[in-house]
Amino acid sequence: MQPPARSAAPSIWFLIVACLFVTCLIVSNILAAKLAVIFGLILPAAVILFPVSYILGDVLTEVYGYARARQVIWLGFFCNLLAVVFIALAGALPAAAPDAQEAFQRILGQTPRILAASFIAYLIGEFVNAYVLARLKIATAGRMLWLRTIGSTLIGQALDSAIFMTVAFAGVLTGGELAAAAVAQWLFKSAYEAAATPLTYAAVGFLKRREGGEAFDRELRFNPLALSE
Repeated sequence: MQPPARSAAPSIWFLIVACLFVTCLIVSNILAAKLAVIFGLILPAAVILFPVSYILGDVLTEVYGYARARQVIWLGFFCNLLAVVFIALAGALPAAAPDAQEAFQRILGQTPRILAASFIAYLIGEFVNAYVLARLKIATAGRMLWLRTIGSTLIGQALDSAIFMTVAFAGVLTGGELAAAAVAQWLFKSAYEAAATPLTYAAVGFLKRREGGEAFDRELRFNPLALSE
């Protein structure tokens, strides 16, 4: 198949996937305030949604290429930063009732260390995920989509979980506790993506038909800081 046309105006399908990606990212940060017991593991409630951002990232890279995925990853970063800034400003406003302020801060207020851990882990995990998938696509000549999506997620999610837990909780949890929590998150998120492989196949097939092609990043500079080629 030929690569999708790189017009100045992105297609409606690209915009839909990009919006879903950003929404999943921002909502995941809100859900992370709750700890839940899932299959006997204590995990942030965000694990029910955050892996979807990796699935959508796979779809973006597979159909539109690394350059487009890179734009959406940065878009998600800045939109999330904007949400954090305005939540902080809202929290600084005088509250009509002290108990309401306490509830607001408990749910939406996050420490700078947790936010830094989240942002760093997100950028590294997503960019590595997109890079590995794009490289594997060239190596496999576009075959074995399951290998690319699961393989890239195993690496990207491993880095995401390890970096977040280390930056956020080093010195608070012991080394063993950090490792156990990071591995638990990694296994759950990776299993989530593997289970969603049929949906990923369906989404990729649908978009390739609508866009009339797919991207192969054979001559692309895989520079995460470049916003255009």
